[in-house]
Amino acid sequence: MKLRKVTAASAVLLSLSVAATACGGDKKDDNSSSGSGKKITIGIKFDQPGIGQKTPQGYAGFDVDVATYVAKKLGYGADKIEWKESKSADRETMLKRGDVDFIAASYSITPEREKLVDFAGPYLLAHQDVLIRADDKTIKSPSDLNSKRLCSVTGSTSAQNVKDKLAPKAQLQEYPTYSACLTGLQNKAIDALTTDDSILAGYASQSQFKGKFKLGGFKMTNENYGIGVKKGSDLKAKINKALESMVSDGSWEAAVKKNFGPANYKNEQAPKIGDVKS
Repeated sequence: MKLRKVTAASAVLLSLSVAATACGGDKKDDNSSSGSGKKITIGIKFDQPGIGQKTPQGYAGFDVDVATYVAKKLGYGADKIEWKESKSADRETMLKRGDVDFIAASYSITPEREKLVDFAGPYLLAHQDVLIRADDKTIKSPSDLNSKRLCSVTGSTSAQNVKDKLAPKAQLQEYPTYSACLTGLQNKAIDALTTDDSILAGYASQSQFKGKFKLGGFKMTNENYGIGVKKGSDLKAKINKALESMVSDGSWEAAVKKNFGPANYKNEQAPKIGDVKS
């Protein structure tokens, strides 16, 4: 009789264990790329106004808007996104290690990078350009940068590209940050700042700089911004579909105007998926 009681109790425990296992087996991984998980982790820039910036109010910028839209199409609301800072030198490593599900961080598609990661998109065609003071009438073409003080951030190749190919007599100035370059531009310590036009437009759109600067509109290079994913990830096709929807329903154009409009940024039309301009 005692043996039967123990057996019955064991049966109850076994039944509960099986039920718990069954419930646990239905739970998806929190970082599932299928959209059925609880969270999705996205890499962005934290320090590029208009592109990707961490602010006291949250995260803002064109890349943030694009990533938020894509995440929603993948099944994740804005409250289910975990944002991670993706510095330029860290992006491939972060994707390879699985630190993030995808990266939208002014991430130009290049043949070298395509060997290491896959790209959805492109979703924006930017160009290397210059930012000058709004009242400057002396810089109308890249050749006018000869003998001008041209700024870019330390370690960037943008200014050197201009000097090597377009304005050999340009006086290169390296500052630690784009914000420092802008201050120098404002107080006339430098004459022009160069990097991607989208980044320049983002900085110039900040309230404290509104109306003080203008883009040269020189389109010196093509920068095809893509969304990076781990090599072989099935997210690439899903993200491409989401990007197409963002363009077709008008959300892409609205995001451009919202983030770059104050700088009178003359953006290119939304690129077609897979159309990478050389």
